[in-house]
Amino acid sequence: MRLKDKVILVTASTRGIGLAIVKKCANEGAQVYMAARDLGRAQEIAKTLPGTKCVFNDATKPETFTAMVEDVVRDAGRIDVLVNNFGTSNPGKDLDFANTDPQIFLDTVTLNLRSVFMASQAAVKHMAKNGGSIINISSVGGLVPDISQVAYGTSKAAINYLTKLIAVQEAKNHIRCNAVLPGMTATEAVEKHLSDDFRNLFLRHIPLGRMGLPEEIAEAVCYFASDAAAYTTGQILTVSGGFGLATPVYGDLAKKEMRR
Repeated sequence: MRLKDKVILVTASTRGIGLAIVKKCANEGAQVYMAARDLGRAQEIAKTLPGTKCVFNDATKPETFTAMVEDVVRDAGRIDVLVNNFGTSNPGKDLDFANTDPQIFLDTVTLNLRSVFMASQAAVKHMAKNGGSIINISSVGGLVPDISQVAYGTSKAAINYLTKLIAVQEAKNHIRCNAVLPGMTATEAVEKHLSDDFRNLFLRHIPLGRMGLPEEIAEAVCYFASDAAAYTTGQILTVSGGFGLATPVYGDLAKKEMRR
């Protein structure tokens, strides 16, 4: 029960990594608030988890970031942890630098950055009383340039920097801010949008040889949310099976080793 009695708000929380985070936090004793656009789906999930409630958030409506935080504080009296899990990209239009439409780039960067900035800004006003923890779900795509998704990668790199900035500027209020960077994770979105050939190619460059599980990302979030991380802030933690650590030819060399 590492999170017993902590009040935790999680955005984009009805599927994938967000849902795994909600379940982990609830099972660790937290009072969890699921921020979601589809309140009906969120409420059905909340019924199955102890101490879990729902608040409305639509990332395309900026005012709902402040409103969801206010809803949590009004109901629980405070907010201890904010998990900024929302993130979006359109792989069919978020292409390489030369071919991505400027409006697609600007819309994606704005949406992803705004979600972290506005939610965090609203939360720190209340966390300043008793301290707190902000955890941003970024991506290894914000560290390692790819051949496509220029907008997504740029937005995640900016979130990594914003994480450090919040950590430095809000430390005086005993507010910590860290980021968790998933690699390829076995979510419904990955199954839906990535081909088997692409997944297999990507997996060759992961030393641990498999995709991550949403529950493994949730474990890292749980650590940053807990008192065990009370002296940890401004950290950019990759949970990616070692992706990006090896030489660029690692995938080809590993494949040859497997043939022996």
